[in-house]
Order: sequence, then structure tokens, then C-alpha cells
Amino acid sequence: MVRQDAWNQDEDLLLAEVVLRHIREGSTQLAAFEEIGEKLSRTPAACGFRWNSSIRKKYESAIQLAKKQRKQLKKDEIQPEKEITSREKVSLELEDKPVVKTIDEMVDFLLEKKQEVLQKENQLSNEGLSTKRINELIEENQALEKELARLRHEYEIVKNDYQLMINVMERATKRNHTQATAK
Repeated sequence: MVRQDAWNQDEDLLLAEVVLRHIREGSTQLAAFEEIGEKLSRTPAACGFRWNSSIRKKYESAIQLAKKQRKQLKKDEIQPEKEITSREKVSLELEDKPVVKTIDEMVDFLLEKKQEVLQKENQLSNEGLSTKRINELIEENQALEKELARLRHEYEIVKNDYQLMINVMERATKRNHTQATAK
């Protein structure tokens, strides 16, 4: 039986989550519409129309992030085996940790590095080292500040996506609970 009633906010959120997951995983939006259509008892065409007509506009930044994640996944799959760098080792160690905690740790790490650079800069200037070295440290500090700003921005995006997912799950749980008690 195919539904033809109006879409509600829970269905819109679920549609967005499924489509974004398919984009991230390198699947097609058509596959997402088929999956969500089965879950919501709607046709894939109805899901596609709803996505393209009203939902997609609200998730432009999330779509861009999902595409970026998909691109990184493909890049990781294509790269031949190589010697693992220390940066990649840290990345592999962090994969098992929750993303939000990992980003918080990275922000703290960058702030500590910034403080170290400032201390070294003061120490070097007191020791009378060359202005060239001081300028190098200043540039390094600026690069770290940019990286910190980038990570904070990514953290906000991930945090918003995570909260969106939690909201979807809570609504689905409430709906299932309501349906179970109604029966």
C-alpha cells in the first residue's frame, strides 16, 4: 500500500539522513529514494520529488560535506599501499574514537602548539636569534591558527549533523513507541 498523504517533519529528516548517507557512501540518490520509499511506504518517485523540491535546499552544506567525505573515501581506496607516516598513524589511532571527542582533542592540541610556538618565539627573541627564524615561527603560528579555524568549522558541521541524526533517531523511537502502545 502506497501512502499519498502529506509529508511530516520526521519523514523529511529521515529522507535527508538516508540521502546524505548514500551520498557519503558513494551510492546514488535513486538508491536512497528506493530505500526510504520502502521505509515510508511511498514511491521512490515521491521521495525524489520531495527531496528535490523542498528538502535538498535545506541541506546544501551537509551535501557538500557528504560529497567531500565520499571523495576522501574513494581517494583512500585508490591510493596504493605506502609507508605510513606519523600523521597517518595518529589518524588511524583516532579512527576508533568518537568524532566529536577527536575534534575536541585536535583543537586542544592545536591550542597547545600555538602556546608552544608563542613561548619559543619569546624565548628566541630574547636570545637574539635572527628575524628570519622569528618570521618562520610567526608563519607557522598563523598556519596553525588557520588549521584551528578550519577544524572548528568542521567540528560545527559534524556536531550539527550528529545532532540531526540523534533527533531523527529520537523521533523514530518515539513514533515506534507510540505505534506500539496504540496497538
